[in-house]
Formats: sequence, structure tokens, C-alpha cells
Amino acid sequence: QMEDFKTKPEQIRDQITAGRVAKLVKEKALLEQPYIMDPTKTVNQALVEAISKLGENIKIRRFNRFILGEGIEKKVGDLAKEVEEQTAAMQKQAVEKKEEKKEEAPAAVADKPKVAVDAKSVKALRDKTGAGMMDCKKALAETNNDVQAAEDFLRKKGIAGAAKKAGRTAAEGLVVQYIHPGSRMGVLLELNCETDFVARGEKFTELADSLAMQVAANPEVEFVSMEDVDPAARDKEFQMEMAREDLANKPENIREQIVKGRVDKIFKERALLEQDYIMDNSKSVGQAVKEAIANIGENIVVRRFTKFKLGEGLEKKSDNFAEEVAAQMGQ
Repeated sequence: QMEDFKTKPEQIRDQITAGRVAKLVKEKALLEQPYIMDPTKTVNQALVEAISKLGENIKIRRFNRFILGEGIEKKVGDLAKEVEEQTAAMQKQAVEKKEEKKEEAPAAVADKPKVAVDAKSVKALRDKTGAGMMDCKKALAETNNDVQAAEDFLRKKGIAGAAKKAGRTAAEGLVVQYIHPGSRMGVLLELNCETDFVARGEKFTELADSLAMQVAANPEVEFVSMEDVDPAARDKEFQMEMAREDLANKPENIREQIVKGRVDKIFKERALLEQDYIMDNSKSVGQAVKEAIANIGENIVVRRFTKFKLGEGLEKKSDNFAEEVAAQMGQ
């Protein structure tokens, strides 16, 4: 439908179109690109040369590429105002820490009696603040199991409030890789934060690297969070569980409750944020991310990941090795 075709004969138009489409396709095909190690040949030619030298078939099977922040709408703000607000917040936090040290000084002299921490209070505090289990236990011990006072304690420490930062745009960050020893498993992961300053920091980098390793350590993981579950897949699993024989004699309302619990369990096993954190099994990956948000002071989002397991999905040919060697020697 290009205007420059209108005056061309039909058969010539077809030929020109075919050539233009082929050119567009070649520009998107890896094997057709000039080889970066030697631009006089294509990637495909370099591959053919490697096959002839090594004596085995070689195939580029698949690849994936993450560009940091692609598809995220970045918020354009007033940088000067933002710096001013951050400076004021840091100054306020510094004053609060000084006051807190003054309050804690007399208490350090006398030994405090140990407080038995209530498990229900720990859960309630974690749900309210997003803080880790050990931080919640410490806060409750310091405040004699008073959940509200413990929440204030965590807020002073800068541990609470991660949930409030969750709505802020996170378009900076890192794309990291983890290649398992032996190069039979690889993970590519994008972790986002709000500023490139934080992205370059040691804490953020360590978190990103550990999360990529976490994906490799959990082969059943398929998506980031429970929010990423396909509704159709969830519904299909629900119907399958409802049809199980062990539920046939249960009342309808009880069956639905049991099945909902089973389905949630199935998909939680596939969600990265629901897994036990490999760096600290007392918390989940999601809790570790919330703690990082509280400690670093910026919203942090695990955006996506992909993993390759060498040879998965390929049908391997079983040959008699001795016969294969004999045949090659004969040739």
C-alpha cells in the first residue's frame, strides 16, 4: 500500500514487496547480523565455521533481552523539590535517632526482664508493617507485646512503612544474571527502584543478585507474585480440585473453602515472592523485599525474570556410544 507502488506493474510490485519484507525480517534475525567479533562475516557464518572446527552441530536455541525500565511510565518531577524533601526527611530521621538514643541510655544500665512474645501479636505486627519476623519480635519484646507501641518502635527505626512506598514509580534499578556452576542453568532478572543512586548501592546490588540466585534455587517458580497468576489457569485448577473424589461427600460450601486453600497453595509454590528467602529462611522473599524498602527508603519491585535450563524440552537421541565411535573411525 506504499504510495511509491501505485505506478508500478502488479508483478513488479510483488517482487519489490517481497524484497522489502525480507530485508525487514533479516534486520530482526540474529543469524543475519554482522558478527561483532568480525564484521566481515555474519553471525550465521561464524557459527558454521565453529561447527567445522569443533566437529559437532551447534545451534543458538533461544535468547531473551531485558532493557531496564522498558514499558514503565516514568514520573517527571521537580528534582530540586524532591532533593529538598529528601534532605528534610533525613534531617528529621537523624533528630529522631538522637532522641531515641537518649531515651535508651538509662535502660541500658539495668538489665531488662525478658518478655515472652506472643505469636499472634507477631503476625498482626508483620501484617501491619511488612517488617521481618525478628524485627517484629524485638519490637514486641521492647514494648511488652503492645502492637501499637511496637509499630511506633519500628517506625522510629525506619523499618515500618514499606507499604506506603509501594505505590511510587520504580523505573530505575538493575538487570542481573545468575549462571549456575556448570552453565546448565541461567537466570535473567530485573529489579527496579526509584533512583539510579540506590541502584548503584551495595545493598540493592546484593538483593538483586540474591533474587536471581533464588529463582535458580526454586525450579517450580514461574512468576513473581500471586497477582501474576492467570485467572483462566486458576479457574482450571479450581475445577480440577472440585472434581476430586475425596471431596465428593463434603457440603458445597466446605468443598469450596478446601479447594480455594488447595489452589492457593499450588500457585504460592510457583510465586517467587512467596518462597522462603535463601539468605534467611525465617522470612519469605516478599518480606525480604519489604525490609529492603524500609532500610533503603525507596520502593523496590521485582519486575520480571526468565530462566533457561539447558536442553529443556528437547528430545535427546539415545545412541550406542561404542558403535558411534566405531562408525566415525571407519569414516
